[in-house]
Amino acid sequence: MKIFYRIYQLCIALPIFLVLTLLTALTTIIGSLIGGAHVWGYYPGKIWSQLTCYLLLLPVRVVGREHLNRRTSYVFAPNHQGAFDIFLIYGFLGRNFKWMMKKSLRKIPFVGKACESAGHIFVDRTSPKGMLSTIRQAERSLKNGVSLVVFPEGSRTADGTLGAFKRGAFQLADDLQLPVVPVTIRGSFEVLPKSAKWVRRHRLELIIHQPISPQGKGPENVKELMARTYEAVADGLKE
Repeated sequence: MKIFYRIYQLCIALPIFLVLTLLTALTTIIGSLIGGAHVWGYYPGKIWSQLTCYLLLLPVRVVGREHLNRRTSYVFAPNHQGAFDIFLIYGFLGRNFKWMMKKSLRKIPFVGKACESAGHIFVDRTSPKGMLSTIRQAERSLKNGVSLVVFPEGSRTADGTLGAFKRGAFQLADDLQLPVVPVTIRGSFEVLPKSAKWVRRHRLELIIHQPISPQGKGPENVKELMARTYEAVADGLKE
């Protein structure tokens, strides 16, 4: 069965995926120019992500959407197992959001321009001025229930284990006084780990935990948000 699935990926899924990606990028760019980047920056990407999972015959399970309030903006903090984390979150989180992503991703043809047009936030870590600009952009974007998604590990895991969290997402949540939502992703490492070239069929799971509201403001609040989020994500991986 593995060989047939690889032939299907190469001959059918990959060409369709490339066309879908190009159409999604162009739709996002043109739609955002017309107006309504919050709409055009989210829904085309959501449909693209869902179709990608369906195209590759990957079952998806989502738990915990009932923990979220539609009118509240959150900082979502998922673990980063593999490339399919993007499709799982974009397609099935069920919330309009902005990604916080590395500045270098802006250079990807079409996709980088689409992300910029959609209002996703590129992080410049090279200077305090760059980080301040990131915070100001997030402050402008996170209104009317629009949320932010940040991978606190920074990069994909190499071996499937949960890595140490960086402070950035929690510092931003502290600065803006937004609740943090821990999110556990399972199955993405089995589908396409960092070193793999072929997709493997495996169930993808998205577990949305209870939001963690800020308790005060400052270094102690950042430390507590980070510790509680890590614990919740780790517990989800043990289930």
